[in-house]
Amino acid sequence: MYIPKHYSNENLEEAFQFMNTYHFGTMISSINDIPTATHLPFTLEKTEGKIILNSHFSKANNQNVSLENKSILTIFSEPHAYISPKFYDKKENVPTWNYVAVHAYGTAKIITDDISIVNSLEQMISRMDPNYLNQWNELDASYKSKMIMGITAFEITIDEIQFKEKLSQNKTQAERKKIIQEFSKSEIDNEKMIAKHMSKKDSI
Repeated sequence: MYIPKHYSNENLEEAFQFMNTYHFGTMISSINDIPTATHLPFTLEKTEGKIILNSHFSKANNQNVSLENKSILTIFSEPHAYISPKFYDKKENVPTWNYVAVHAYGTAKIITDDISIVNSLEQMISRMDPNYLNQWNELDASYKSKMIMGITAFEITIDEIQFKEKLSQNKTQAERKKIIQEFSKSEIDNEKMIAKHMSKKDSI
């Protein structure tokens, strides 16, 4: 990812928190030199100083063949917002887009044993819908077995993280303040979130 120095964030803990918050990612791999992608929710954990992404998808997904021991890029990108030149002091300016994104590079491993697959699914349920756990626990074992047979569960061990926060750092404090003030009052959720991210950067 192209990251000018003033947009780069090398704080791995902040990157982890961002991925954990905006955990619906785009997983990209290559099949015969052709990029392929799947949009998935992920759960994250830290093990021995490494960040591990966990998820699953249908076995019918052809991305199956490009996972095991292969290099994977997973993108987490949210929020984002259009930035109008009206916020700038000088007329000679152009529109742009503010956003926050993490590119996580790693190696995938397919989970094959049933116990680990169930653990991965329960980790996802606990993250997304903990109230569903009781219903899940009451499901018949044969139903769970059939479901497990139809999915591929996997984990990705992250080797490199690129964390970009494009939040008008190249603009003046007065210009950033105008954006924050207007976006904070916006009815658009993404604009409100961009204002929060910009305010956080300005307070550092």
